[in-house]
Amino acid sequence: MPLNRHSSSPDYDGQPRLRGEAVCAGYDGRQVLTDVDFTVREGSVTVLLGPNGSGKSTLLKTLARTLAPSAGNVFLDGNDIHRQPTRTVAQRLGILPQSPSAPDGLTVRELVGLGRFPYQSLMRQWSRHDEAAVEEAMRVADVATFAERPVDALSGGQRQRCWIAMVLAQETDLLLLDEPTTFLDLKVQVDLLELLVSLAHKQGRTLLVVLHDLNLAAAYADRLVMMKAGRILHDGPPETVFTADNLKQVFDLDAQVIREPLAGRPVCVPVKRTVAETASFASSVATV
Repeated sequence: MPLNRHSSSPDYDGQPRLRGEAVCAGYDGRQVLTDVDFTVREGSVTVLLGPNGSGKSTLLKTLARTLAPSAGNVFLDGNDIHRQPTRTVAQRLGILPQSPSAPDGLTVRELVGLGRFPYQSLMRQWSRHDEAAVEEAMRVADVATFAERPVDALSGGQRQRCWIAMVLAQETDLLLLDEPTTFLDLKVQVDLLELLVSLAHKQGRTLLVVLHDLNLAAAYADRLVMMKAGRILHDGPPETVFTADNLKQVFDLDAQVIREPLAGRPVCVPVKRTVAETASFASSVATV
């Protein structure tokens, strides 16, 4: 049984479901984003890339309503997201923050069940539909076999799948994930990204994901967005965005970009500095 995702969004003249206009945002008086216009493309996987401090996580948090912009607006289904009730937003938008943690002893089923919180109220308690949504979310995320085990007893990759299942239990079409593969082994990262891509390509969901690994981003994204110093510098398919010139501009990375032989996706290979270049670089750093 497929997830009964939110399907009652209003018609708002065909505008994108989630977008930011002239967004400025930051922390403690320090501006990170500057006049960012951004639209989340539906039914695909969009990956935000950029060096540390570039503003990619700040943009995701602002779009997710966990950080209020200092200027500009974020619109969800045609309305200002920061003026919508929390439960309404949570029924339409699923968020997985960096390094989430669960209370000790919480089982996988209990964690995934938290995804049904936006639908609970004094007038509406736990229902058969809630139970079905939890079961389906665990099945899709491949965590049903250890549903009764404590989350803190699982491996890092298994825990992350449990968190993804919790977001899936919200039955939303829009999923925003902040560095979901951090600190995981390469094989586990690949498995998770395969899951995320299948959610978009097979279930029609819309995903916005912050990643650090350049080659994994190029391999799995439908759309790459490169950020630096709080602005979007490049935006498009990996084939056009993932270039040696752009990697140098955004990451100050000297690399060759080649095509892998099976799917033709771009792959970056760092260029090793010569001994003289390394010495010159070290000297320049020492004098800063």
